Amino acid sequence: MKLNKLFISVGLFAAALTGCTNLDVNVESQYTDDPSKGSGVDPMLLVEAKMADVYFHLSGTLGRRYMEAQCLASDEFTALAFDGGYYDDGTYANQALHASRATDASLDWYPDVTSGITKANTVIADLTASGASDKMIAPARAIRAYYTWILMDCFGDAPKMDRVITEGETFERRPRAEIAQWIADELTAIADQLNDTVSAKTYGKPTKWMAKALLAKLYINWAVYTAESVDKYDAATADNEKLQACIDVCDEIIYESEDRFDINGGVDYLHKFAPDNGPHVKDFIYVMPYDAVERAGFQYARPRTFKDMKGLIPNYYGSKEAFTQSFGGNMVVTPEMAARFDALDATDIRRNVVLGGDVYNRDPNTLLPTKERFMYKGQPVTFTKDIKLKIENNTIDVGNDAAAYQQGYHSIKWFIVPNDYNNGRNQSNDLPIFRYADILLMKAEALVRMGEKLDEAMKLVNEVRVYAGATPLTSAPTLEQIYNERAIEFFDENWRRNDMIRFGHYEDEFFPHYKKYDFAKFDKRHRVFPITQRQLDLNPDWKQNDGYEQ
Repeated sequence: MKLNKLFISVGLFAAALTGCTNLDVNVESQYTDDPSKGSGVDPMLLVEAKMADVYFHLSGTLGRRYMEAQCLASDEFTALAFDGGYYDDGTYANQALHASRATDASLDWYPDVTSGITKANTVIADLTASGASDKMIAPARAIRAYYTWILMDCFGDAPKMDRVITEGETFERRPRAEIAQWIADELTAIADQLNDTVSAKTYGKPTKWMAKALLAKLYINWAVYTAESVDKYDAATADNEKLQACIDVCDEIIYESEDRFDINGGVDYLHKFAPDNGPHVKDFIYVMPYDAVERAGFQYARPRTFKDMKGLIPNYYGSKEAFTQSFGGNMVVTPEMAARFDALDATDIRRNVVLGGDVYNRDPNTLLPTKERFMYKGQPVTFTKDIKLKIENNTIDVGNDAAAYQQGYHSIKWFIVPNDYNNGRNQSNDLPIFRYADILLMKAEALVRMGEKLDEAMKLVNEVRVYAGATPLTSAPTLEQIYNERAIEFFDENWRRNDMIRFGHYEDEFFPHYKKYDFAKFDKRHRVFPITQRQLDLNPDWKQNDGYEQ
């Protein structure tokens, strides 16, 4: 467990807001003093207390369910069932097959996001009424923009929740392109009002650079977000009018913050995602901080770790203490993504985030493999690249024995220690949302799409590759090379679905999303998820997304 993080514990929002129209807010959240005037208390401390719950509102959602939707819908992971175990009414398999349902638990976080927006709006209204400055209000607007982006990116048309509404009033869903423009306008308006200092005090909070990074992400996907409909976007012919704007925003981060962000910064790739990561990682622009005790909810290792790891010593995490909590082992790497990692240079440190073939225990300090084989029931463990279904149906069931547990490569990117995991399966790894490496590769992509400054694009890609120990490119990168580079660099960080749609690969075949299976779906309208049933019930005037049952 990390002890070097600053956590603000305030009981400002006792009531959990569960939907667009639920506006019950604890009266204690209201200001009794004007925070911009002298009251003996630093006004920025009052704002920080007010904002604490808004900053970290989605820690639980991002720590599990959001990840399931993003990772399983991409070619990174598939979900396995073990003789019915972990099938869980199909919620995981449905995402992997692009056959999502409105009742899937892996998608039931829409109201979490809208309640976060409502909290931000309440803060904005309170601060505005008390005469707070624009600078004080800007962080709440940044968080609101980010939360709205999540809805727009994942579900298409979204409500423009730009104010606190009265009881009984509802927000209508607005066209995706309109929401994208509103987010861009918000970010442009507030970016320079946000703190441009990157330090432990601003860690996990919106800064100028967080707003710029989100703006760059918005611009690189502009053609996706502004298409006539989600199924009309065609990566081969789409014209993105915001490519130069994306480059300009990336340049602001690269050049204006060159002393603040660094893809290297003395931290190797593996340790960026370790349990003790934190403000010292200069590659991080914006993160969701976690602590197994103080801010629980991050549970990425639970479904990624060998199913029967509980109690095993030695184990492939190299811990001397046993794990006392069970593991799922039901999210494994697809054969297609596994092949990408197998093809990496032997010197590329990123190949070590995936366990494939003969499995060796790791050194918990270096996070690198030792020469000690990982054993299970007296036999060495070998994770197979290929996955064989017990019965070829939509359960993605592989059986429930030692052989079943060894099907598929496993991610070990989110390394764990027993002291954390034994606390309710929680972890202390902070989750990066925007990284400097992403800024470099987005700029390179925009340059290649424009056909300009290709030598610079090569240098940007090589900055990432050389840091990781990969062989540098010797010629200008193609879009496909950048797509492949992103697959490795941002593996298991919730960006793959977003990338696959933009590059035109979301309807590709990858296990078990194969055309030979009639239970796998290739409907282009499924590039967005269905609106969850709970949200439809809260907003009866809303229509389900096209391609899904109402």
